[in-house]
Amino acid sequence: MKIRDLGVLAAVIMIVAMLIIPLPTWLLSFLIIINITLSLLVLLVTMNMKEALDFAIFPSIILLLTLFRLGLSISTTRAILANGDAGDVVETFGEFVTGGNVLVGLVIFMLLVIINFIVITKGSERVAEVAARFTLDAMPGKQMSIDADLNAGMISEKEARERREKVSKESDFYGAMDGATKFVKGDAIASIIMVFINLLFGIIIGMLQLDYSLTDAASHFSKLTVGDGLVAQIPALLVSTATGIVVTRAASDGNLGEDITKQLFAQSKLLYIAGGTIFLLGLFTPIPDWITIPIALILIGGAYMIHNKKQEDPEELLEIEEEVATDTMKSPENVVNLLNVDPIEFEFGYGLIPLVDAAQGGDLLDRVVMIRRQLALELGIVIPVVRIRDNIQLQPNEYRIKIKGNEMAKGELLLDHYLAMSPGEDDSIDGIDTIEPSFGLPAKWITEKTKEDAEMLGYTVVDPPSVVSTHLTEIIRANAHELLGRQETKQLVDHLRENYPILVDELTPTPLSIGEIQKVLAKLLKENVSIRNLPIIFETLADYAKLTSDPDVLTEYVRQALAKQITSQYVSDGPNLKVITIPGKIEKLIADSIQQTDHGNYLAMNPQDSQAVLEAIAKEVERVSFMEQSPIILCSPGIRMYLRQLTERYFSQIPILSYNELDANVEIQSVGVVNVE
Repeated sequence: MKIRDLGVLAAVIMIVAMLIIPLPTWLLSFLIIINITLSLLVLLVTMNMKEALDFAIFPSIILLLTLFRLGLSISTTRAILANGDAGDVVETFGEFVTGGNVLVGLVIFMLLVIINFIVITKGSERVAEVAARFTLDAMPGKQMSIDADLNAGMISEKEARERREKVSKESDFYGAMDGATKFVKGDAIASIIMVFINLLFGIIIGMLQLDYSLTDAASHFSKLTVGDGLVAQIPALLVSTATGIVVTRAASDGNLGEDITKQLFAQSKLLYIAGGTIFLLGLFTPIPDWITIPIALILIGGAYMIHNKKQEDPEELLEIEEEVATDTMKSPENVVNLLNVDPIEFEFGYGLIPLVDAAQGGDLLDRVVMIRRQLALELGIVIPVVRIRDNIQLQPNEYRIKIKGNEMAKGELLLDHYLAMSPGEDDSIDGIDTIEPSFGLPAKWITEKTKEDAEMLGYTVVDPPSVVSTHLTEIIRANAHELLGRQETKQLVDHLRENYPILVDELTPTPLSIGEIQKVLAKLLKENVSIRNLPIIFETLADYAKLTSDPDVLTEYVRQALAKQITSQYVSDGPNLKVITIPGKIEKLIADSIQQTDHGNYLAMNPQDSQAVLEAIAKEVERVSFMEQSPIILCSPGIRMYLRQLTERYFSQIPILSYNELDANVEIQSVGVVNVE
């Protein structure tokens, strides 16, 4: 065990020993100072934490400090009643703090007990109870939000697990705080009882055993009792205050000191009003002016400084922006910059500004960061920065997604509604009919009041930010091949060179150029095959690039090398893969229609035959879709890329696999055959 672990165990054992073994007065004095120090330290930590989980051990600290304080109270009570002496610290508090007046000491002690018990402890207990209840009630909603972000691809599995753990820890923390406040309350009650025990039995013992007169016994033991009560109640008050701070702290980006100075003194005009009120109070009442006027001047002076600072900052910022804008317009390159086209653009109407504005609770920028990270893990490419801007030409609630300047998708959001998608034919929920933008499913915009009813009926309910982030994710994923140019490919090659220099040098610049590698990678991405495993892709290209430089043929070789990856992509439950097969008759028809030229091979099928094959595929795809299965077409390796060329315009989302692209352990189950009559 580590030394710090042994130290904690020794401290707990010492607390137990204090309840049984009499301690010398010098050790009692030392432990009392330690108790005050620890309580003050706990208060300072709670004032400087940003969120409750920064001090997750606080409920246990409350328990240990309460036990420590009770152990000290028992030890000091034993010393007072047995010897009439509890050490220098207790005596100092009994005489110096109270000014030698026992009645004053008793009043101060009773006031501390009342403040601690009635105000702070009672309030902390109630707030902790309510916080625990609301935290537990909010857990299902937070879990669903995490699942929705995970399903939308905005966070990774690791991040989702961390967020779930944080939600669980928050509920455990506030539940523990609800119980820990009971310790603080019980400690306050015990302190009151101990005071009366010390005072009553101290006078009795002083008269019967120590031969004190009634007056001397009352005076001596009253001072010790007050001193003991004060050294116990001051740390208790500090811990109770810390407890109140923890359970009343809302979500914030700063500590308590930062929040108070920023929020309490944020509006200068309110300070002017407060300063003027204090000045008039001193002017029209008997309160001395030397008290009110300095306070009023401090408030008014502070308000003046805050007002000037707020005025100067925007003016300086505006001047800098104007200077930069003027220099840019004078620059001869300013027109050239207008020729740049952003790889990905997200434009929105003015009604959707709260979606982006962090000051209004918008988190779209954070979601875009998560989308780029998630797609980088899935596809193996670095997604360019998404340019987000408002466009007054769009409708207020409309948005548009562009890829390299071309509009790829558009949609409309109702920020004060939720998008509900029915699991079946149930159409009993009232709402505004619409189409889910990502997958084209029928849906409805529903209000907050209808949300709970829709969830009870099995509807999938998502908020507007999740709708648009999912749509953006799907559009980027579907057009990833257009985002991978030669420059991006060069970056991937340079990154691979750091760990596989020999492999990269063998492949490029000869026998394959960066452009030829880019074509292969883009073809893989176009069919939703991740290129993250670049070493295997480059190994395969290095093996076959000496035989052919045709990117279509090289892509087929790479797909076969990625058989395990492709198989795991489509096999989810068990070792079975349900597919639509292509019969030998159609495969022969396609093979006979392949034309070979000096620039590569291409499919030149008779229009009637092409139409017949496409209609047969469409029929089987529709039938399999009605069986609630994802259609996958399986064919022989020789015709796979030509079948893809034939169906790409009409069935671009349907995967077409060859037998060589499947792992040997997968059991193929045919659920349909494409037959041409």
